[in-house]
Amino acid sequence: MRSAAHTGSAPLSGDRSLLGWTALLVLSLILICVAIVSVTQGASDLSAVRLLSFLSSWITDQNEGMSRRDAIILFDIRLPRLALGLLVGAALATSGACLQGLFRNPLADPGIIGISAGATLAAILAIVLGNSLFAPLEAFLGLYMLPVFAFFGSLIATITLYTIATHRGQTSVATMLLAGIALAAILGAGAGTLTYLSDDQQLRDLTFWSMGGLGGATWGKVFTCLPLIALSLFAIPFFAKGLNALLLGDHQARHMGIDVQTLKRSLVLCIALAVGAAVSVSGTIGFLGIIVPHILRLVIGPDHRFLLPASALLGAIILVLADMIARTIVAPAELPIGIIMSALGGPFFLWLLLKNRQVLAL
Repeated sequence: MRSAAHTGSAPLSGDRSLLGWTALLVLSLILICVAIVSVTQGASDLSAVRLLSFLSSWITDQNEGMSRRDAIILFDIRLPRLALGLLVGAALATSGACLQGLFRNPLADPGIIGISAGATLAAILAIVLGNSLFAPLEAFLGLYMLPVFAFFGSLIATITLYTIATHRGQTSVATMLLAGIALAAILGAGAGTLTYLSDDQQLRDLTFWSMGGLGGATWGKVFTCLPLIALSLFAIPFFAKGLNALLLGDHQARHMGIDVQTLKRSLVLCIALAVGAAVSVSGTIGFLGIIVPHILRLVIGPDHRFLLPASALLGAIILVLADMIARTIVAPAELPIGIIMSALGGPFFLWLLLKNRQVLAL
């Protein structure tokens, strides 16, 4: 039986409640600071002083307002982009923490093991064939077509992967990683075929979308993914106790009164919902789900009561920072966030592989 030691630390060793609450408070304050800085940075300068001056005049009901140009930049470009970054970062990081608890291994990540690839293929299906084969569905679902397709794509990929990697209640980490690579390759072939069949406009959209980014953020996209991600993020913390029990193994969790199968089905559904909604509006952004939970587990321990909300906060912080770098490092052009996250996450994943190669037994 696989032990919880495979997560990189002993389950719930010592009472770290104070440390957990402190981490949540500190991360919340950092997130507020990062959000304020984010809306003031970009190709067009909107200083924090001007922003605070506008807010002050608005609160005191004075006539000193923003110029029309600054108002458009703030309310139509940067605020929806910030909101989307917060939602996507929280969704991907929390999904990674859930997957690692479900598989009892820190190497699980939606992007690495093919779950994001499932959402990507389904989303490309909606983009390329939405006006033809799926025209009735597009007319019925409207703006929700892309998130719905991405959700079912990630759900099917998650169920397939878990079925392959689990035998007689035991999940093989090596099988999970290898099956995830194979699954991502198969799904990638399907996505490549659809991309080849797309027209020029669809090809341009798919090229930028596949690299991941928040450049096309609008309030419409925010409100499209908001209910799906919010529902998932609201439900996931209720499974913290079950995830803590799973660290000890399925049999021990059952002895503790946990309905393991119901827990796993519920988690798979929440993960698919969060990843599908995130991928549908931001494209493919990898490694966030593996970096964030692992860093937090080293700091505050494996207790999911704190790990899950802390992952949401830190995931949002990192993605907003990455987006800020993406739109300032080569301004006025913009670098896809997926490139930045791959540059950061690739070396981190290699280090994690080397650290856990005895667990993989490859």
